[in-house]
Amino acid sequence: MDIEDWRQKIDDVDRQLVRLINERAQCAQAIGRLKRDSAMPIYEPDREKIIFQNIARVNAGPLSDVQLRQVYERLVDVMRQIQSEEMAPEAENQAEATELGPND
Repeated sequence: MDIEDWRQKIDDVDRQLVRLINERAQCAQAIGRLKRDSAMPIYEPDREKIIFQNIARVNAGPLSDVQLRQVYERLVDVMRQIQSEEMAPEAENQAEATELGPND
């Protein structure tokens, strides 16, 4: 394969990654709602430890476990942010959606 073929393959993989990351984000949103309704904390270090163990177990490279963990640490941070948004009080979410702007 030449460089254009490899770039096309990367573009294809990127499209799959975007779909999967968004699917993961939907799961994080649902979990955020469950945590809100159950008064559970957003940050669960034991669960994150399990995630990192799971990815290391299935990692076949060429990324090292450290490199893959770095990618996942950022991914988990973003998912935690999504859960935080889901855990915002319901009234606060509705107020933001209905507030009038300064010129209204």
